[in-house]
Amino acid sequence: MSQHGTLLLFETIIPTENASSFSKLFDLNMLVMTGGRERTEEEYQVLLQKAGFQLTQVIPTPSPISVIEALKI
Repeated sequence: MSQHGTLLLFETIIPTENASSFSKLFDLNMLVMTGGRERTEEEYQVLLQKAGFQLTQVIPTPSPISVIEALKI
């Protein structure tokens, strides 16, 4: 990836408020089936920063999947 490249992730985002959400079901499924987990926007921000990226925007879609855009720093 070039020094100023753009990374796009297609992921479900766990909402921070305590409300029912389809992405929370995805989270449980990943935990049980693979030992993985879904993340909140803030958790993606920290994860991307540790990997040398800056989260620039989260674009919701009509589906449970959002587009996460990050720039290489």
